[in-house]
Amino acid sequence: MLQVRSVNILRRRSCVPGSIVFNFKYCCHTAFRKLRICEALSGDEVGEHVKIQGWVRSVRAQKNVLFLDVNDGSTKKSLQVVADPELNDKNLTFGSSVQISGSLTRSSHKKQNVELQARQIQVVGQCNPLDFPFKVKERHDMEYIRQFPHLRCKTNTFSSLLRIRSEATSAVQAFFKENGFLHIHTPIITSNDCEGAGELFKVEPSGQDKNPEETQLHFFSVPTFLTVSGQLHLEVMTGAFSRVYTFGPTFRAENSQSRHHLTEFYMVEAEIAFTESLEDIMMVMENLFKSTTERVLDKCADDVHLFHKYVAPGHWDSLHVMLKNKFKVITYSEAIDLLNRSSENFVFKTEWGCDLQKEHEHYLVKHCGDVPVFVINYPYELKPFYARDNNDDPCHTVAAVDLLVPGVGELCGGTLREEREELLRTRLANADMEEPYQWYLELRQFGSVPHGGFGMGFERYLQCVLGVNNIKDVIPFPRFSHSCRL
Repeated sequence: MLQVRSVNILRRRSCVPGSIVFNFKYCCHTAFRKLRICEALSGDEVGEHVKIQGWVRSVRAQKNVLFLDVNDGSTKKSLQVVADPELNDKNLTFGSSVQISGSLTRSSHKKQNVELQARQIQVVGQCNPLDFPFKVKERHDMEYIRQFPHLRCKTNTFSSLLRIRSEATSAVQAFFKENGFLHIHTPIITSNDCEGAGELFKVEPSGQDKNPEETQLHFFSVPTFLTVSGQLHLEVMTGAFSRVYTFGPTFRAENSQSRHHLTEFYMVEAEIAFTESLEDIMMVMENLFKSTTERVLDKCADDVHLFHKYVAPGHWDSLHVMLKNKFKVITYSEAIDLLNRSSENFVFKTEWGCDLQKEHEHYLVKHCGDVPVFVINYPYELKPFYARDNNDDPCHTVAAVDLLVPGVGELCGGTLREEREELLRTRLANADMEEPYQWYLELRQFGSVPHGGFGMGFERYLQCVLGVNNIKDVIPFPRFSHSCRL
């Protein structure tokens, strides 16, 4: 049974030098203002009667005083609670949830500005510390906490990650808003295979398994899939808006459990009308990365510091190099030449026309001084049907660009889109795709303009900023082949 206790003793000094413990008889008429921990730690409410709710991070019971550290997820820092030992409870343990009322006072200790002098402590939910997989005095690595997707938000590391992710989301939205982009909600269910790789999840009603005679009928009359990109729908919008973007989940049916891949992940995608220059696309990519990162570092300094100190020591120096330097630019042909002249023994071939692999991307970034590098003008055969033909025989390339960053490899990919109807029609016809993409051809007939855009993997961005090796550690609930827990 939950208990609320109160005490009625005289004002006295605690066993901690320089501190005072105030204990008053609880008065039901006293108003307690509920605060989040971050609000309490700001010190703006010192002297007020307040109530906090959260989870116990540590319990230190001494003869004459009880200390608790309580956190509610609003900040990395915990609030110290000072109470009379009579308020202790056997259910008051590491991990238990509590509601505490008392007076917020200045603290004499150097590591904290304020503390809560408790009048009431109520244990809301019990937690057996012996069964709880995370221990109060242990630092658990990312691989260990990954085993507990339903509990890992309770750890310091993952709660910091989620605050950073939330702030990065806001920073992305702010960047596009400040630069005149219109936010478009593109569909999750689509009949298009934007990437052309065939790694699609088909969408059909589950009831068809029970009605075999209906298996030839499609719910939407045509085959439909979970989206791999919102790009084609953004292109529709560039027929009326000069700058648009979307930010949402995408899906790839790639049978991989590597640290680089997820089945469900988030993409930031933007499209710009009235541009015939890859430089315009690259400028938005670079500014998006730097603006978002600077805001995250400003708003989540403590949380980012935790990663740079314990998860990826020294990564701050690498990130600082990325932020202060202009991103490099090389052509695909120059990249292949650099790879061929290197002394590295690559697993995958490095001849002109091959796709760049992770090992190639890491080498190119390192060669450029660990500064992000744009690789432009890829072979015609490597990129999807919508990439703009450069008409540069004999190499025959398209106006495509990939942004490679340290530790991750490809972060962004983009192209100028083929706005010339006849060239686009020919390419679609050669791929036997003209009929299903007739609507896409029609976009070129009614006020079409040169345009281009890009996509940025949001989880890869977080990996780059924090120095996290495994992409499964930067998303709340990772989805990958043979694993869909929760």
